[in-house]
Amino acid sequence: MSRIGNRKLTIPANVNVSVESGKVHIVSQTAKLSVDFPVNLISVDVVDNTIKVSRANDEKQTKMFHGTVNANIANALVGVTTGWKKELEVKGVGFRAKVEGSKLNLGLGFSHPLLIQIPTGLKIETPSATEISISGSDKAAVGAFAAVVRAYRKPEPYKGKGVMYKGERIVRKAGKTADKKK
Repeated sequence: MSRIGNRKLTIPANVNVSVESGKVHIVSQTAKLSVDFPVNLISVDVVDNTIKVSRANDEKQTKMFHGTVNANIANALVGVTTGWKKELEVKGVGFRAKVEGSKLNLGLGFSHPLLIQIPTGLKIETPSATEISISGSDKAAVGAFAAVVRAYRKPEPYKGKGVMYKGERIVRKAGKTADKKK
């Protein structure tokens, strides 16, 4: 059985944490995040330099919320201090990516370039034409935007072309082989 909800979270220096009804506000000099939680099932207490998440009962749904809320608060603490980062690679002949103002311009072999609006709170960089770096304080937003970009051209198993996470291993398939005529 998982005991993630029982761990105490240490508040880093230069981070302020406040609890309202149903929300935990985490503020640092660079970022500000809020984590929602169900008030009737979960309680969050800030004592000294630690955050303790506790549950009202031992029902299955409450236990699930207990671990999830604790993990979300831990992710927010990391997000406001160091931030989250996802890196994507663009592989394929003529495939490219670049940032133009508040849009990400992708050339992925379609008849037109794809212009994707960059969400607020995220920072997108293209160190080269085949690399995309997505960073931000909200782990869910960083991962969701990376998944949106990857979904435009998922890596295919025959040549390995497409948009993939850096270090992602693509299971390759052998192509067709010509049958011998009898």
